[in-house]
Amino acid sequence: MNQLTGGCQCGAVRFACDPGLAGTASICHCRMCQKATGQYFAALVPFRPGGVTWTRGAPKLFRSSNHVSRGFCAACGTPLTYQIDGAEPSIACGAFDDPTALPPTEQDGCEAELPFVAGLSQLPRATTAESVVEQPLFADIVSHQHPDHDTAVWPFEED
Repeated sequence: MNQLTGGCQCGAVRFACDPGLAGTASICHCRMCQKATGQYFAALVPFRPGGVTWTRGAPKLFRSSNHVSRGFCAACGTPLTYQIDGAEPSIACGAFDDPTALPPTEQDGCEAELPFVAGLSQLPRATTAESVVEQPLFADIVSHQHPDHDTAVWPFEED
């Protein structure tokens, strides 16, 4: 069975997930998810027991409530998990190497949905290259982000 892989921005934490044990990917608008991710909403996918394996490192946990812990990379800060006590963690959808593999199919926590979220798809659009063309510092930028695949070593260094 093909595993779904992913990890944090720097590569210190990597995981593999069994797609056959994935639940329904969703977007959560609740205020706790907004604060935990620093975003307008969180996109998460839960897994049944045995569905998640940490293949390099493990998330550092923050106890966000009396029943839930949030996992993140201690090295780069990438938000990675939402975990109810005693359950397998839900994984942040954007942390997968292929975020299109588990698209969200429902929304939760809608009582805290920000009023402009529904109109985001109507905003003007530009590619990264188009939006940074006016900023000379991006002409010679070198990314230190871990690639979207597993590597034998960490920290990752390109040849």
